[in-house]
Formats: sequence, structure tokens, C-alpha cells
Amino acid sequence: GPPPAPPTGTLSLLHCVNLCPLVLSPFLGPADTPLLLGSALANGKLHLHSSIKRKLAEEKGYVFDKRLRHNVRQNESNCRFRDIVVRKEEGFTHVLLSTQTTENNALTPEIMKEVCRALGNAAADDSKLLLFSSVGTVFCSGLEPSYLMGRLTTDRRKESSRIADAVRDFVSAFIHFKKPIVVAINGPALGLGASILPLCDVVWASEKAWFQTPCAALHLTPSGCSSYMFPQILGVALANEMLFCGRKLTAQEACSRGLVSQVFWPTTFNQEVMLRVKEMASCSAVVLEESKYLVRSIVMSVLEDVNEKECQMLKQLWCSTKGLEALYSYLHKSCDK
Repeated sequence: GPPPAPPTGTLSLLHCVNLCPLVLSPFLGPADTPLLLGSALANGKLHLHSSIKRKLAEEKGYVFDKRLRHNVRQNESNCRFRDIVVRKEEGFTHVLLSTQTTENNALTPEIMKEVCRALGNAAADDSKLLLFSSVGTVFCSGLEPSYLMGRLTTDRRKESSRIADAVRDFVSAFIHFKKPIVVAINGPALGLGASILPLCDVVWASEKAWFQTPCAALHLTPSGCSSYMFPQILGVALANEMLFCGRKLTAQEACSRGLVSQVFWPTTFNQEVMLRVKEMASCSAVVLEESKYLVRSIVMSVLEDVNEKECQMLKQLWCSTKGLEALYSYLHKSCDK
């Protein structure tokens, strides 16, 4: 039968899987903590007991393939990273989010720096294009709220600048990458993980994928140039719903509105992607790069300005007492649910 529809509601709680002890302590005893820290399923629900998770793992639609992570790391042929995998293939570089320090491929400054380094290497070598994907059932859950909470409570001014600068550099790396970027979305893409998609050149999604940028609910302002690119691609009305209301888009909805290029059936998703990437990699490197320049050069300076303004606003938000209190309140409410 068809794959399950994405969850309803206005807000996914994938971001709250890894809550820090500071937030957990008012609500939970030690015995409860492992249950709350369990990984979320790709359908947006979380806090599943391990026995339930194992049962769902046996079902066709929810395969928690731990061997995939191992095999990918075993086959890695480029320099080693901690939270990503970089594979040098014939004609292209394959970068996979495979985070060890966060759940659901959430982003931290350290992970974003690794991605920037991988993009820099791919830009300088003989790769004709870059394939960006992930290991697991979640593509990327964006910035990690518990990480933000933990860091901002230690040295708010210093950490807000450090994290905002990391976001700026991460987004800038996508803006300025001269070769085509192909993204394969195998599951949910949230927050910054969804915001960067318009900065890429081809976006292929599995039927299981869905997209959400619940900025307002997470007490964050837009990032990844989504404040500019979402209205351009999706139209102002839908962009506002995504950024202000946390509306979810299914893979088919995202495709019909231009956020996604094509949607493929989950069981053949990887094969479909690799077939098409290899076809692209057989083309002339000069043609691919020059074609991207013609498409992207007009908006390059605009995106630079938007990225800078978005990150300045994040920095101001994180520096403020109200911004920190709002984030703290959000994490408390998430735990309470």
C-alpha cells in the first residue's frame, strides 16, 4: 500500500528529543530520562519505548538500519569526519549527515563546520557536482534547541555570536558553492534542514519526506535565506504559513510548489537518485558549472545580504533575556507534553 501520510498538526517535536538535563530535571526522575531521550520516528512522534521502536523497526515503512551507518563509514574513501560521511565517487562527492553527537541529524556549530569543510574540499577537487543526503530516517532536524539552551546559559553574548556566525558560514558555503548541489531527502527536513534547500540546485525527495520550518513556535527567526527564498518559490501566502505557523508540506505538496524537483517511491529512492546523479556526473564539468553560474549569479549578492541580516537577528534574539526565556519556556512545554 502507499506509505503513511505525514503527521498532522502545526509543529513537529523532533527538535526536542535530546533535551538537556537543565530542562529535564524539573519534570523527570532518573528512571524516566532514557525513555524521553529515545530517538523520534520519521513520522514526527517521539519518546518511544525501545520495545515499541523494535516492533516498528520490523515494519516495512520504518527500518532503523543500523548496518547502513556502519557500512557507509566502512566504505568512506575521503578524509574522516565525526558527524558526516564524505565519499569520493566517480565524478562527484557524496556528503551524508550521520551525526554521532546529536539525534535526528540535528545541527550544531561543530557539525556545520564539518559540512563547510567537506564543501570546500569538493569545490577544490575534480568533482563535477555534490550529492548531499543523510543516514537514517530523518534528513535533518535543524538547529538543536537543547544545544542552544545549554550553550546560551553559560556565556550568552559569546555563544550567541559563535552559533550565529556558524549558521552564517554554513549557509554561505551553500550560496557560494560553484558546482551543482543535488540533495536527496529521505525523510523529514525541518528548520535549517529545510531552509537551505532552495540554495541547492536539484532536490529529490522520498514519498516519506516532509518539510517544516516552525520558526515562530521554536522562538527562532528564519534562517538559511528562507525569509527571501521561500516567498520567491512558494509564494508569500504559503511561505508565511510555513515560517509563522509551522505548516508541514508533504513531499508531493513541496514538489507541486517548486521546493522539490521530483518525488520517488521510498523502496527505490536511493537507486533512482544514484542513477540520475551518475548521469549528471557524465556531463561536462564546465557546462555544469557555467550553467549554475547563469542561473544563480543574479541573486548571489541578494542572498549574501539576506544571510547576514538573518544571522544578525538570530544573534540579537539569543543575546536578549526575552529570547532565552522564550526558548527555555518552549523546552519546558515540550517536556511537559
